[in-house]
Amino acid sequence: MEIKIKSINLDATEKLEAFIEKKIAKLEKSYEDIQKVEVQLKVVKPATALNKATSVTVTIPGMSPVFVEKVNDTFEEGIDHCVDALKVQLQKIKEKSRNY
Repeated sequence: MEIKIKSINLDATEKLEAFIEKKIAKLEKSYEDIQKVEVQLKVVKPATALNKATSVTVTIPGMSPVFVEKVNDTFEEGIDHCVDALKVQLQKIKEKSRNY
């Protein structure tokens, strides 16, 4: 699984990137055939609360990409929420593919 992290209007620290990679790696437990994961970090309005937009796109072979976007106070919170939402979506995809 390839993990690509893009940070727009900010510099992501190594600590943040390591946190993201650790959390995203857990998605493989939900769905094994993940090819690529793109994480995009963006500061929406610099001086306000809830200004960190985190979006995650998961590419699975033979299917359209799965996309989740969350806005939180911190990127860590955003990643947690995105990973939780993706686990649910990937579980549904896995269940549907089993039924065929």
